[in-house]
Parts: sequence; structure tokens; C-alpha cells
Amino acid sequence: MRTAPITLSLIFLAGAACAGERPRGVVELFTSQGCSSCPPADRILADLARDPSLIVLSLPVDYWDYIGWKDTLASPACTARQKDYAAARGDGQVYTPQAVVDGLVHVVGSDRDAVLATVDAHKKALGVDVSAKVENSGVSVDVGAGAGRRASVWLFEIEPQATVAVGRGENAGHTLTYTNIVRKMTRLGDWTGKPAHYAARTEARPGDRYVALVQTGAEQTPGEIVGAAQTN
Repeated sequence: MRTAPITLSLIFLAGAACAGERPRGVVELFTSQGCSSCPPADRILADLARDPSLIVLSLPVDYWDYIGWKDTLASPACTARQKDYAAARGDGQVYTPQAVVDGLVHVVGSDRDAVLATVDAHKKALGVDVSAKVENSGVSVDVGAGAGRRASVWLFEIEPQATVAVGRGENAGHTLTYTNIVRKMTRLGDWTGKPAHYAARTEARPGDRYVALVQTGAEQTPGEIVGAAQTN
């Protein structure tokens, strides 16, 4: 995972865990406009995004650009995150469409039943309370307590939807719609298991939203997501 510049502040709190209902799963879809197998997975992700108990993210990758179409939404940071996941798991599995659930398990993103079954199998993984809200030209994130856990807190800037007319490559002539596209990933700081507050100043575009993740592992070997929240 790669980071982007942002102004941060961190305050450790002595208070109780953050309020708010925990999501039952985080689904990250690694996709590409240059992949003919991806549109069905993109449609499934859009459908899953209607479920308020799920946090779903599209992470467009750039390694299919060479076959005839440069993905207009892709970023090296998304590609790096996918490869970092594969390195952390030790299986070397990097493909599209690939869905990673709760930072732990990958399945084919176009297999809706497999995605939901994996979410259900790990629905107790998100055991840490997290809340996130936009305020005063920035975003605040509160993380509750979690005994024996250490992790990093990440803020993802999200574009809710984008529609792209693909001119060349495997999807030439098709107009594709993407949901909850990750535009920026920023590490806010460490979390040591105690309640903490994080604040970030941002320069978001109108309509952008944010997702906060509390994730174990190192920056280039991401592990289990133990808490998550999204702004409205």
C-alpha cells in the first residue's frame, strides 16, 4: 500500500469505545477497464453497495493497460495494495476480478455466492468499533478499544460512482460503471488497542466519501481488517 500527503493529528482518548453499528464485512474488488471478465464483478459490487451492513470498495489496477486501453481510474497504489495482499498471504495470487474480504481471504469477484459466503464466514472479524465523519474541511475517525490488538488506521477517499466509455481493448465499445472507487489511501497513524481519535484535513471533491479501516500487519504486508466505518 502506498500513501498520499495529508495533514493529520492524533489524540489518544481515555473514554469508551466509539458508538455506531459495526459492518459485517469489508469487500475490496480489484478490477480493470481492460479486463473482459471484470464487468460482471463490477455489477455485483454495485449491488452489494446497497447493503448498509457492508463496506465495498473498487480498486482499479493498472497492469492490464498494456493490452490496448489505459484504465482511466487505475492507480499504482491500488495495484500495490493487491500485490501486497498476495505477499502477505504468501500465495502470489494477483488477478482480476479479485475480491479480498476483511483483508484475509480472496475469491473471484464475479462469484457473488462465494463473496457473500466468505463475508458470512468472517462476520465476527470486525470486532473493533470505528466511526468516521466529515467536519470542518476534514475527516475525523474514532477507534474504540481492542484488547491485545495493534494495527494501523487508514483513511480511503472514495468516489461514489464513475461511468467510463471504453474505446479500446477487451471492453471496447462498452460503457462501464464503477462504484466506490478508491482515489487515495492515507495512513493516519498507529492504533495500540486503546480508544483513539484521528483527524485529517482533506481537499476532497464534492460528493466524495471516506472509509476508515483499522488493519493489522505492516504497510506492505496488510493483514486482517479488525474495524471499519464509512461516512455518509
